[in-house]
Amino acid sequence: MSGRAQLMWDEAVTGYDFGPDHPMDPVRLDLTRRLVDAFGLDRDMEVVAAKAAGESTLRLVHREDYVEAVKAASVDPGAADQSYGLGTMDDPAFERMHEVSALIAGQSVGAAEAVWRGDALHAVNFAGGLHHAMPGGASGFCIYNDASLAIARLLELGASRVAYVDVDVHHGDGVQAAFWEDPRVLTISLHEHPRTLFPQTGWPEETGADSAEGSAVNVALPAGTGDAGWLRAFHAVVPELIADFRPDVLVTQHGADTHFEDPLAHLAVSLDAQRAVQVACHELAHAYAGGKWIALGGGGYAVVDVVPRSWTHLVGIAAGREIEPEAMIPEGWRQEVFARTRQLAPARMTDGRWPVSFAEWDAGYDPADRLDQAVLATRRAVFPLRGLLA
Repeated sequence: MSGRAQLMWDEAVTGYDFGPDHPMDPVRLDLTRRLVDAFGLDRDMEVVAAKAAGESTLRLVHREDYVEAVKAASVDPGAADQSYGLGTMDDPAFERMHEVSALIAGQSVGAAEAVWRGDALHAVNFAGGLHHAMPGGASGFCIYNDASLAIARLLELGASRVAYVDVDVHHGDGVQAAFWEDPRVLTISLHEHPRTLFPQTGWPEETGADSAEGSAVNVALPAGTGDAGWLRAFHAVVPELIADFRPDVLVTQHGADTHFEDPLAHLAVSLDAQRAVQVACHELAHAYAGGKWIALGGGGYAVVDVVPRSWTHLVGIAAGREIEPEAMIPEGWRQEVFARTRQLAPARMTDGRWPVSFAEWDAGYDPADRLDQAVLATRRAVFPLRGLLA
């Protein structure tokens, strides 16, 4: 095991572009990459451009007819087949859509291969985390489900247990669907309640197929949940399940759209709490997965103020050189942000809420608190299925 971390990056991933009016602005990827460089993190890890996922790899998760539909829409976007979710408002077709989507998927698959082979202990693909894509269709800004493909490749390579933790504000429905019947994969998703947010799935009662009961875990958080509640929910559910499951590899998805500035959702989480969960995932990988950790990006639509800072913290944690929350952001990057976007960039790597604090679950349950009700619903639905006390 080299012990070095890998950053999966090919500049061509910024071609994942649904158009100027779409919230999934690829500038968020470019600005993140440049902020990583501004802090010199690229010198603390190996930067690797993996090849695009080939058709045999894509078919580990996606149906052949869907892949063919994506390829056809990439050549003629105007003829995209909407029965596959292509050419819709969420997923407009664009030229070379197949190629760039397969490239993003390839970075996550490459990360899985590197970690499994021992070329790296940790690997980050912040362009990935496209967790809504289904085996037979596009959904929620996602064409190919790179997270599911990475997990499928790990299983193909011989992993017997893979845990997936998704802290995007939206339910990780595509990954859950891909492994709904597979007890080798534990999927855990913390997300805004399906009553108030797309994709309207991720209820605590969704616990896996009969052949894999307890392998799907969903924490449906009330709209308005802030740092203390978000961290309380994470620590009340995730560590105990990971400790029980003891995965060979931990895969995590770090959508930054839980942030209070994100325009598409209704949680009120700070950058500092996001960083705290990134640190916790890193620690869980070392405690229960031999350190093998694959970290992905995901959603995030405050493309200047939030996404680059959140994912640069993630890269720093994986590289073994955490960026202090109070660190000042290099002026050169801030000037570049203004030149590119005409927006003023933040000055520090914090929202001013560090250190964040929360009450551990063992401190007591409040039956009148909606957050505690949500946590208890998840524990009651899943923990007994895994032989744990709710």
